[in-house]
Amino acid sequence: MSKATVQHNDSNVDSLLRFMTCGSVDDGKSTLIGRLLFDTKTILADTLTQISNTSKKRGMEAVDLSLLTDGLQAEREQGITIDVAYRYFSTGTRKYIIADAPGHEQYTRNMVTAASTANLAIILIDARRGVLTQTRRHSYLAHLVGIQHIVVAVNKMDLVNYDQATYDKICADYLAFAQEIGFAQARDIKFIPLSALAGDMLVDRLDNMPWYKGETLLEILESAPAAHTEGDEEFRFPVQFVCRPHASADADLHDFRGFMGRIESGGISVGDAVTVLPNGYQSKVKAIQLGDAQLQSAQTEQSITLLLEDEIDTSRGDMIVKTGSAIQPVKQIEAFVCWLSETPMSLARTYVIRHTTRESKAKVGTISYKVDVNTLEEQATTDLKMNDIARMTFKLAQPLMVDSYATNRATGAFIVIDESSNNTVGAGMII
Repeated sequence: MSKATVQHNDSNVDSLLRFMTCGSVDDGKSTLIGRLLFDTKTILADTLTQISNTSKKRGMEAVDLSLLTDGLQAEREQGITIDVAYRYFSTGTRKYIIADAPGHEQYTRNMVTAASTANLAIILIDARRGVLTQTRRHSYLAHLVGIQHIVVAVNKMDLVNYDQATYDKICADYLAFAQEIGFAQARDIKFIPLSALAGDMLVDRLDNMPWYKGETLLEILESAPAAHTEGDEEFRFPVQFVCRPHASADADLHDFRGFMGRIESGGISVGDAVTVLPNGYQSKVKAIQLGDAQLQSAQTEQSITLLLEDEIDTSRGDMIVKTGSAIQPVKQIEAFVCWLSETPMSLARTYVIRHTTRESKAKVGTISYKVDVNTLEEQATTDLKMNDIARMTFKLAQPLMVDSYATNRATGAFIVIDESSNNTVGAGMII
């Protein structure tokens, strides 16, 4: 038996990877995450004691590692995952946020929530059962929300005697399905055989599958690209707050006007020409502030204050982009929408679309079709019920500055709000 080792690299400590696990019920998602946490030694002693006691009450000889993620009491009693469970760990070379998504069809909305921020998806397949309907459904949802990197983990290899032929057939079946829906051509797909229960091919490379020469799961995760690193992105800066400290006694701040917010994509430097949308006013960046620090440039996911050379009428909900950027305000959007509410969508109602820091009242335009997430068939419909996913249009009262979701997940996504209850009832991905 050889131990997988992780080399320490200070330059990558802040390289965060968000990934999710999904698959059919009882494919071992929670056990896989529990084993990953256990083998990377990121479980606190009191937590380990707690799940050891719970395992003994169930009459188990070994510790049930799935209890690390099945946090709700209902989940522990049923032995299934209902809610999305998030866990955090670090290997010394990078940090991780794991989302354990439920496998049941009635929790499709939970999986879409988990997938919306993931950069990589681990799709588990039971080696005894092969590619199932839920495997196809979860792959489609991962494709829909724009996850670029897919790891197909053929789990429970110990229950098929680590048979290579069984693994090869599952890989071939999955690739055939992925090519059928156009999934394989647009995604980086890797396959790995493993046993989450025994810990084979997660962190440690045991001696049971000498025929597999590829990476362990942790090695795949360690080398996966972080978000915003795989291509040049357009600068997008939704304004959250306009800072004008009128009450300050400091004379230097009497005419201070800073636009505060979070860079959703791209980068900006002092001197860059910018345009404020939707009004179209243009100026140049005079200064960039991060707290008390003065920066010459700033990048994605930094929360900063921008100061412009010109006095421009700008408020919360406006978006600052680089001049010449290919984005225009629109008053109609087409998107795939996942309906989250128990109350069905009504064509007669007015909803609120919240996109970045901007809101607009909206009416449903047309519903082209809804997708049967089990068969992937397109079905005609006039309404949406909870967990339904449909391609549709919204007519907007106020213009929004949007990108396609495939281009920019931050400015290509929105939520739908019921204006009477203020509840979030839908999540959308702009086409």
